[in-house]
Amino acid sequence: MKHRFIAKRYWKDQSTAMGQSDVLAKAFDDVIDLSLGDPDLITDDIIIDKAFADAKAGHTKYTDFQGDPELRQEIIKYYKEEYDMDIPDEEVYITTSACHGMYLVLEAILDDGDEVLVQAPYFTPYPQQVELARGIPVEMPTYEEEDFQINTERLESLITERTKALLINTPSNPTGSCLNMESMEKIAEIAKKYDLIVIADDIYTAFSYQNPFVPIASLPGMRERTIILNSFSKNFTMTGWRIGNIVAPEFICKVCQQINENIVFTAPSVSQRAAIYALRHRHEFQAEMVEEYRKRMFYAAERITKIPKISVINPPKGSFYLFINIKETGLTSVEAADLFLREAHVNTLPGNAFGACGEGYVRIACTVGVDKLGEAFDRIEKVLSK
Repeated sequence: MKHRFIAKRYWKDQSTAMGQSDVLAKAFDDVIDLSLGDPDLITDDIIIDKAFADAKAGHTKYTDFQGDPELRQEIIKYYKEEYDMDIPDEEVYITTSACHGMYLVLEAILDDGDEVLVQAPYFTPYPQQVELARGIPVEMPTYEEEDFQINTERLESLITERTKALLINTPSNPTGSCLNMESMEKIAEIAKKYDLIVIADDIYTAFSYQNPFVPIASLPGMRERTIILNSFSKNFTMTGWRIGNIVAPEFICKVCQQINENIVFTAPSVSQRAAIYALRHRHEFQAEMVEEYRKRMFYAAERITKIPKISVINPPKGSFYLFINIKETGLTSVEAADLFLREAHVNTLPGNAFGACGEGYVRIACTVGVDKLGEAFDRIEKVLSK
């Protein structure tokens, strides 16, 4: 929006496809909204009841600036139990969501003009998050024919003297791909060779359907050069609680804390209490929740493979997103998403919203039940059969 009272860097429209999707979803009364990764399931009662009991007991004040000590200990315990990683308390910092954590991290590590290699297709906000911290995002494309793995020769060709960090996301939003161990080991070697920081956006770790998730930070020599971003939004169905954390070398956590003291001070106390119980009681509810999304993903992938002119990697590997190849339709990503909305009343996101290499795809989020997914694909199939 161009206005003399608006900073010139925001004069160019920077709204995202995700932000616009909410408006589009309201265009018709019967829209099936598969655009956003906001689960239809709600937070488990165990978490809600215990968090609000704590609120009644007085946990409504600022917490420790580093985060609730009890939550930090649960995170440390989680990493030991799940990945046999020993994380010291000084390397854990609690944030108001992983998006907020990403801003803190980028602000902490980037000098003006530093480049960040961004695994693409990417979570839509990544480039602007880098630019907000005065860095330069560099798209690092991956392709379906390569199973959306990071090609290390391509990666190495993008590195310059200004390259500071490499941003990866596995399981991936939007592709649903998972980096295999060979890819991660090669990425680790390049990071060490060029002295790069790896920012690992690890927010779909519970949704790894074929192989157990392995943090890149657990690979030899990677702890000291990896920043992990965690979120409770997806792994625990807690999007509205806005709570996450950073696991990183102590000096990075300290700078993130200094920055954050001038932004939101501390993460919400009640949300931090909820996160404690999410971790502590995860074995009581998480498997059932993950299985529900697995069922939806596998059903959706099977349906898509039976619809003419569109396809998807099958079986799904991770997350609760499917990146649908629409190239045989002859439509662009925007045209396909528009067709599905206006004629099928199914809201999706165009693949080019996730980077140039996302052209030729649309993304869906399996955040409705199998019955609704079936109805959505019935509508899409009817439109494509005309």
